[in-house]
Amino acid sequence: MRFRLFIASLLLMGSFGLAYSLSDRLPETVPTNQEVTAEDPFTLMMNVLTHKRCVNCHPNGDRPRQGEDSHYHNFGVVRGPDNHGLEGLTCNTCHQSENDDFSGVPGAPEWSLAPIEMYWEGLSRTEIAHSMLDPERNGGRNLKELVKHLTEHELVLWAWEPGVNSEGIPREPPPVSKEKYIEAVKAWAEAGAVVPAE
Repeated sequence: MRFRLFIASLLLMGSFGLAYSLSDRLPETVPTNQEVTAEDPFTLMMNVLTHKRCVNCHPNGDRPRQGEDSHYHNFGVVRGPDNHGLEGLTCNTCHQSENDDFSGVPGAPEWSLAPIEMYWEGLSRTEIAHSMLDPERNGGRNLKELVKHLTEHELVLWAWEPGVNSEGIPREPPPVSKEKYIEAVKAWAEAGAVVPAE
């Protein structure tokens, strides 16, 4: 009887040790007992950052995208050495500090492509989040600076006032209100900027 209890104890301890060692190796993710819901701050934030208004200017390559169908930018526009296009066809040749609803050309201060290391096109939500948190890919920003950029930069906030296209049809804003998005970014950061598992 004692032998059986001894064996049972060993098995129980072994199971506990195995479970502990597995959980100890989990990557930084949402705790396993926490579900990611449609109203979770990470989900709300990523519903915006994966929208075409953002991804069009975070392409995986040297050609910006545009429009509701994310086609390559008209006129063969390319990134250029400073993310503002090539000499003679820079971004501010057409894009001014505000929308031009007569021509349909969108505009906001500091209009440009995101640097190539900040590309989001083709990445999953978690890959985008890891990229945003990496100082080598986010312009050297710490978390506080990242939150400030995501919630205050005029070019980012332009997404909610995207104007109309050349046919006078309003562009689609992100699927989350600006106020709710800003709250979500801040809540996500304050909770530790945890990136859920895929």
